[in-house]
Amino acid sequence: MDKFNTLTGIAAPYPVINIDTDMIIPKDYLKTIKRTGLGSGLFAEARYLDDGSENPDFMLNKPAYRHSQILVAGDNFGCGSSREHAPWALLDFGIRCVISTSFADIFYNNCFKNGILPIVVKPDELEKLLDDASRGSNATLTVDLETQEIKGPDGGTIKFEIDAFKKHCLLNGLDDIGLTLEKASAIDAFEKKNATTHPWA
Repeated sequence: MDKFNTLTGIAAPYPVINIDTDMIIPKDYLKTIKRTGLGSGLFAEARYLDDGSENPDFMLNKPAYRHSQILVAGDNFGCGSSREHAPWALLDFGIRCVISTSFADIFYNNCFKNGILPIVVKPDELEKLLDDASRGSNATLTVDLETQEIKGPDGGTIKFEIDAFKKHCLLNGLDDIGLTLEKASAIDAFEKKNATTHPWA
């Protein structure tokens, strides 16, 4: 998993509440267990017209937001089913940070396990960030995980809270497998000792 320290990128505004995981990545895309290739299906039902062509009114289809790395979204983002394909699709598109006033618990935790930073802010702070994100190609935000700050294009700063353990994992690029591998030497030592003391096991 890639480390997350400081991210400076275009922020796309998506001020819609209750965006569920089926809206993030429709069920038609759940046939794969690969984490790559799902970016094309991100927000597919809103992003594409019935004939398969792009919806020109959808924000990620607009030239200024095609390479967005930050998503500023409405309340209760990631609700619905627990599909891990949702953060996979966001990451494959290039989104590494989602900012909202609240997230569904399972989606929130899945983000950390896949290298995405979900940030919870206050409603008035979200309004400010949505305003920043509405500037198109000038909608650049800087997210500093170490200092827990979001810096806007006008120099304003918003502080955010994050669990210390989750912060450690993102800063060091540790998913569940990575955390286990950190203990590899201790696991090896235990296995060798166990083989000696319990050779029948």
